[in-house]
Amino acid sequence: MIILLMMLSIIIIILSNLIMIISLIISKKSFKDREKCSPFECGFDPKSSARNPFSLHFFLITVIFLIFDVEIALIFPMITTFKLTNMIIWSKTSFFFIIMLLFGLYHEWNQNMLNWTN
Repeated sequence: MIILLMMLSIIIIILSNLIMIISLIISKKSFKDREKCSPFECGFDPKSSARNPFSLHFFLITVIFLIFDVEIALIFPMITTFKLTNMIIWSKTSFFFIIMLLFGLYHEWNQNMLNWTN
């Protein structure tokens, strides 16, 4: 039984390596495709220096988006637990959560993080 498993493992390894080698030989990659295969992130050239400065405002908008994206992921379970928990506890928790989000939004608005002017 063990010998059969070892033989099957060896056959699988050989076949997978053979398929990868054949795909490398058959593929039509050339030096011109180098640009297509490079990652593209936010309009930055990946082949230039990584130490070039970028807009800090763009970074702040990204962080704000991530915060509100996580907020949505936290609100959905609150909605589903509405019928399973005590109404008073659920109301206090959701009210505190929404107040914290609104306070954060007010702070971002007060700091002019939401204005796209440079």
